[in-house]
Amino acid sequence: HDQRLADLAGGNDVSASTIRRWVNEVIELLAARAPRLDRALNTISAAGGDVVLLDGTLVRTRRRSGRENRRNFSGKHKVHGLLFLALTDERGNLIWISAARPGRASEITTARHNRLCARLREAGLGALADLGFVGLDHPEGDEAPAVITGMKATRGRKLTAAQKTANQLLNRERAVAEHGFAALKNWRILTKLRMNPRHATQLLRALLAFSTTETTR
Repeated sequence: HDQRLADLAGGNDVSASTIRRWVNEVIELLAARAPRLDRALNTISAAGGDVVLLDGTLVRTRRRSGRENRRNFSGKHKVHGLLFLALTDERGNLIWISAARPGRASEITTARHNRLCARLREAGLGALADLGFVGLDHPEGDEAPAVITGMKATRGRKLTAAQKTANQLLNRERAVAEHGFAALKNWRILTKLRMNPRHATQLLRALLAFSTTETTR
């Protein structure tokens, strides 16, 4: 039960279900204004940009029992949630958010599901990403990589001083992308998110559209 809906209903002399329907309609309208991937990339390219920042995050959801909800449990984070990918510009402003994926999904699988590398190449852009995206891009021949990540150490091979420095420089450039996600996740409404992927996608895209409007004022 959401007391805020009940308060709005009482103040406007309508039922709580009517208020809920109005809220959902507004969310759908805002979500429709959020840029889709191709349009977001083309906008950056048309403005003379060369690179975007790629990151993924798990938005925690209310835990529910049942076999069908097991796929929403993230083994990495040890909580239930939905996985989202996002792109930001070089200043950390969010420009695109993916559809929700189950919490157990990996960032690489989600990126491949959205054909991210192919769409970056079509727009003539590159992306900087963290180590969670190592192995995402496999350029052919002399083709330049669409997604640039740091380098991982292995049991048999430690990173050289130069490789560690390169990772530090990459992380410094990527830091603003994490700020963009942090600003989005500050919305209190996300603390009560349920496991409906469609509703979660619409809600985050509505927040993206709202945040974009605030940024461009």
